[in-house]
Amino acid sequence: MTRRLLLGYLSLAVLVLLCLEIPLGFVYSRGERERVVNAATDEAESVSAYAALSLAAGRGERDLPERVAHCARRIGGKVVIVDAAGTPLAASHPGDAGMSGGLASRPGIAAALRGTSTVDVRTSTIGGVEYLSVAAPVGQEARPVGAVWLTVPTRTVHERVHHVWLLLALGGFAVLTAVAVVGFAFALWAGRPIRELEEATHELAEGGRFAPVTITKGPPEVRSLAAAFNRTGARLAHLLASQRAFAGEASHQLKTPLAALRLRLENLEPDVAARARGSLTAAVTETDRLARMVEQLLAMARLEEHAAIPVTVDLGGVCAERHRTWQPVFAQRDVSLVLFAGSVGPVLAVPGAVEQIMDNVLSNALRASPAGSTVTIELRLRVPSRRALRESRPRWVDLHVTDEGPGMTEEQRARAFDRFWRAPGAPKGGTGLGLALVQRLAHASGGEATLQAAATGGLDVVIRLPAARPPDEEPGPDGDRPRRPRREAPALPA
Repeated sequence: MTRRLLLGYLSLAVLVLLCLEIPLGFVYSRGERERVVNAATDEAESVSAYAALSLAAGRGERDLPERVAHCARRIGGKVVIVDAAGTPLAASHPGDAGMSGGLASRPGIAAALRGTSTVDVRTSTIGGVEYLSVAAPVGQEARPVGAVWLTVPTRTVHERVHHVWLLLALGGFAVLTAVAVVGFAFALWAGRPIRELEEATHELAEGGRFAPVTITKGPPEVRSLAAAFNRTGARLAHLLASQRAFAGEASHQLKTPLAALRLRLENLEPDVAARARGSLTAAVTETDRLARMVEQLLAMARLEEHAAIPVTVDLGGVCAERHRTWQPVFAQRDVSLVLFAGSVGPVLAVPGAVEQIMDNVLSNALRASPAGSTVTIELRLRVPSRRALRESRPRWVDLHVTDEGPGMTEEQRARAFDRFWRAPGAPKGGTGLGLALVQRLAHASGGEATLQAAATGGLDVVIRLPAARPPDEEPGPDGDRPRRPRREAPALPA
């Protein structure tokens, strides 16, 4: 922001200087030329009057050379006086006295000798040098007895004009330097509180601790914005802290009564009549459901409280480990659990997220699967196209958990990730938090969780996670197409 403000100040200053100095330079250039022309014209008329008096008094040969030399020194040019025939009578430079034929042919001198102009101003080039020449008649205009010819090199005028342009440029540079110094100081003064606001906003957005910003620096609008940010940030931090504290404390406070309640129910089993055993079993089941709900609420509270950074996780190894853990549980329900783990390589995920995702998804799949059915775990690597490889797009690994249960409608799949939502007719024991926690964990890992209809009629839960690095691939014959990863043999159900 400081650079943009400083650039804006300098751009405005340059525009103002250009609008002021360029016209001023042209006006001065025109005025300097007019001043030189007027001075030369006045000198020519003065020498013409002096020459007329001297010639009338018969003192031309004695007085004119001295007058011509003095005038030439004053104007910094050359002065020549000729008679009516164009013969030089006096010249400031000896070389000009031998140009009788050439002087008479000069347009300005010829016009003055004819008496057609009182003063003739021209710009001519003599010897490769540009001169400003002024010719004036000597004597009466109808019958002049001679002419005065003054030449002033225009180099003097150009030097003065260039000097003025240089002064204007130096003055403009000094103004720009002053504007840059003052503008930089003002930009720092105005931009520092905005940068503090930006840093505090980023820290708050990334889940960091809220730190109030100072409201005593910067323009009034920025100070007002800082005060509003402090109020908003403090209120948001208070609300988040209250929410996390409530979820954590409520979950912890519920764990002990639930454990005691389950123990009391189990102790009542010998004293309950046979016809009431069903109600007791249902009560124990609901108690277990409440305990799982508390654990999942604690997990979600911890996930919201700590924004963990994804790390490299061996997805194939985690799936194999969870397959071995859950396989006996599935075998007790007469449900087959099959694993297809290809060479997909590691993925990026929050620590412990893949294990929690697998446990929740497999628990839901087991409750929804009828006896004699199969639940499949499959890993698929989404290999990008050649264009995506050239553009360095990220690779993804899809974890599919497919069951053969009743499945869900499209409307139910759209609502399945809502907290505490359960599908109509869902088996008992569910909390409605499993899929919500799965989605939160997938998002925290930089991935996505979706539900699709399986080809077997059940539900296909797809967990997409970013690949940590491309798997070991060998180039094909064309040097670009990757070789398809090898597929491991499926694990046989127990």
